[in-house]
Amino acid sequence: MQQEKLMCSGCDSATSVLIEKAKRDGIETVWDRALAMQPQCGFGEMGVCCTNCSMGPCRIVKVSPDGPKMGICGATEDTIAARNLARSIAAGSAAHSDHGRDIAEALLFAAEKKAPIMDEKKLRALAKEWGIETEGSSAEELASKVAGEALKEFGKPFGHLRFVERAPQKRKEIWEGMNVAPRAIDRDIVEVLHSTHMGCDADYRNIMNAAVRAALSDGWGGSMIGTELSDILFGTPVPHEVEANLGVLKKECVNIVVHGHEPTLSEALVLAVNDPDLLEAAKQHGAQGINLVGMCCTGNEVAMRHGIPMAGNFFQQELAVVTGAVEAMVVDVQCIMPSLSQVARCYHTKLITTSPKAKVPGAVHMEFDEKNSVECARKIVMEAIMNFKNRTGNVLIPEEKSRGKVGYSLEAIIRALDGITNTFAHPSGTVKPLVDAIKSGVLRGAAAIVGCNNHRVPHDRSHVVLAKELIKNDVLVVTTGCGAHACIKAGLMSEDAVKLCGKGLATCCELLNIPPVLHMGSCVDISRILHLLSIMANYMNVDIKDLPVAAAAPEWMSEKALSIGTYAVASGIYVVLGVAPQITGSENLTRHLTSDVESIYGGRFEIESDPVQTARKIIDHIEAKRRQLDI
Repeated sequence: MQQEKLMCSGCDSATSVLIEKAKRDGIETVWDRALAMQPQCGFGEMGVCCTNCSMGPCRIVKVSPDGPKMGICGATEDTIAARNLARSIAAGSAAHSDHGRDIAEALLFAAEKKAPIMDEKKLRALAKEWGIETEGSSAEELASKVAGEALKEFGKPFGHLRFVERAPQKRKEIWEGMNVAPRAIDRDIVEVLHSTHMGCDADYRNIMNAAVRAALSDGWGGSMIGTELSDILFGTPVPHEVEANLGVLKKECVNIVVHGHEPTLSEALVLAVNDPDLLEAAKQHGAQGINLVGMCCTGNEVAMRHGIPMAGNFFQQELAVVTGAVEAMVVDVQCIMPSLSQVARCYHTKLITTSPKAKVPGAVHMEFDEKNSVECARKIVMEAIMNFKNRTGNVLIPEEKSRGKVGYSLEAIIRALDGITNTFAHPSGTVKPLVDAIKSGVLRGAAAIVGCNNHRVPHDRSHVVLAKELIKNDVLVVTTGCGAHACIKAGLMSEDAVKLCGKGLATCCELLNIPPVLHMGSCVDISRILHLLSIMANYMNVDIKDLPVAAAAPEWMSEKALSIGTYAVASGIYVVLGVAPQITGSENLTRHLTSDVESIYGGRFEIESDPVQTARKIIDHIEAKRRQLDI
């Protein structure tokens, strides 16, 4: 059974075709390595292995009749599991927040060199929100001030993060009461690492309080900064159609896959691949043109702003190279498999790393300098062009590709849903029609499907099955990250998906010309969901925990996902995980996160691997919230 689960390619035929090609070519993929790793370490799976000092590693073998068996220092399974989880949450928060810091620095540099600011309206709105005088200031001046204030959020010595003010008052009071209101991003992350150092915090509940604050610094800090400033700098997404899946590669073109998370690199590549000189160079080297496609969260970024095709998600990155049609896989940070360099050596593909934070042995390193972004991107594209002649005949591009609408930013969703009750959208946008649709029962509620891919469940299947079950029951779905890739490949972001909906949701979709699954962007863009829920809660004069909404990460695997899930729960959201986190060796910690925290924050975790059962639990939760609101 375990072997069948590991080798199952899920519901994506393009993936299945390329897994078979990889076998014929003698290429080891993530599924092969997962199978070879079995059985995986049971102590690690339960979170009861500690390597925090050189007296270890220590592991909790069993609970004795006289009490819990301890590590050498006396740490119990509760302490060890909580410390391990907290450190993972801190790492996830650090990754997302460092992304936000890089975007803030990019905005500051753009202001200094008077580069175009693509959404000046949003810039001025954010400046006003932050108490920055806008009258008489140029876009460049405001961008400099906003970027400077954003950078202060990482290390300011006093106060709380600015975006906390977006949360409902009742939510802020809960955070203040628990002393978890996020203060400064770097400080909150450092405190987790300090408190989980050997010989410090041994109370699993107190450890989790520190982890919650670090996670909130991600969702209401680093990620929100990354999203808001990316929109200002590169443009706020609007809905449009794109193609998706590995069939977007073109045999006659120079294929460049951009993969990672930070849009500074991908934005420069979008400019470079449209450079007339480089297009002419591609033709001189025997290609008909240059085809840029996106992978993982960078794929979401360039799709929602530029209509660049979405090649695939986390588990498809090796398979893109296996096609034999990729001249360059260009990566920056996060979710980059080190195996890519080995797979690339078996074909002609060049793996090009660009960040000093993410170098891979065997890759070509071409460091990306934001101060010379276009020139750096041109050099990278030229490297791919010159590699076109090295392509062999061992090429297999799957025929499978789909189309769907992407680019539903917060602003776009409000504008679209405004049409439910108004002939013309409200000029500034309003959530009233969305709230009215939920109150009337036309929409039962909403759910977010987010997260990664994980070999413990069939690739993409849980994302897709869950989404279908929810929309069938009139639950509007929003999605980000690898879950978004899964849904668009399955056709759930197209107009045809309306036939899979319940009557109420179908009516809304047909009226507004929207799909039942709305693409909201990359993983940092889950902050868009937080902001939307806050606006709805404030409009209804309730807390986020009172809304008929839920979230699921059915195939999660990364530390960032742990941070996301934690800040969602601490924001009052019911979160279902399809893969159990590494905490089950501690009954107390497991009970704390799946039960006790609900009485504190109003949200909690649920662990459920079956996507049909996950849908049932989410629907039951939504209906319970509707009853509590008497709607």
